[in-house]
Amino acid sequence: MHRSGFVNIVGNPNVGKSTLMNALVGERLSIITSKAQTTRHRIMGIVNGEDFQIVYSDTPGVLKPNYKLQEQMLEFSQGALVDADVLLYVTDVQDTPDKNAAFLEKVKLIAASPKNQAKVFLIINKIDLTTPETLDNLVAYWQRELPEAEIFAISAQERFGIEQLFNAIKDALPECPPFFPKDQLTDKSSRFFVNEIIREKILLSYDKEIPYSTEVEVDSFKDEPESPQHPKGLIRIQAVIYVERDSQKGIIIGHQGAALKKVGMLARKDIEAFFGKPVFLELFVKVDRDWRSSTSRLRHYGYDLS
Repeated sequence: MHRSGFVNIVGNPNVGKSTLMNALVGERLSIITSKAQTTRHRIMGIVNGEDFQIVYSDTPGVLKPNYKLQEQMLEFSQGALVDADVLLYVTDVQDTPDKNAAFLEKVKLIAASPKNQAKVFLIINKIDLTTPETLDNLVAYWQRELPEAEIFAISAQERFGIEQLFNAIKDALPECPPFFPKDQLTDKSSRFFVNEIIREKILLSYDKEIPYSTEVEVDSFKDEPESPQHPKGLIRIQAVIYVERDSQKGIIIGHQGAALKKVGMLARKDIEAFFGKPVFLELFVKVDRDWRSSTSRLRHYGYDLS
């Protein structure tokens, strides 16, 4: 008997969805920062065993969109409700439960519908940041709100409760052959993860609106073979950071290029760890005015607006 299925992770911004997916997959596929709206795409991570295959999808946090990019992010989250075998609705001990009531109502309908085959798990994350009494009250609240859902109290950051959740997910999968080759880890390309790592360093290095106004695009990715100088080989990468305003370009670069150099250094270290070989990274900054509100530019950057 072989089990396979799609496990989609949804919830409000900044409740730890990406941290949870990385913990469940065992690889760092989704970028993690303390800032909301770090995830912009549905990112797939695949976990294989001898008798199972779990296909996880991390999704952007549910929000009220203010421009076309956020509209697409919401589409990713809503799409995750209709194609899941197991739906993980993630909240945390600091979350406002009714923050996005309309989206939660859709989750309730899925959990309560006898026609829907999807199993709904309610995940209370970050329990290391609260007291047992507060946690008991939260569990009681969610038992009333989602009586059909199975509740798991975890700390994704501390990996508490992850093994129990993983086993419950595996047991909830339908009997099915694998959807992907058993050695496949994700549906995303190497260039995609380079983009995400650079974007993460931008999120960590700049304040206010700057990180949300940027997009990253890899212009060149060359994986060179082993050589006496580089026994493990070498990856040469040229990437462009796009911003919406000329003033933002100056902030990204910084005085005498110091800010951009810092981003490049931090990103290079993580890219080397991701690929397991040395990386030569060049970063450039260009202006792409109002790209977040342009359908054509969003499509160019890989957002499916069909």
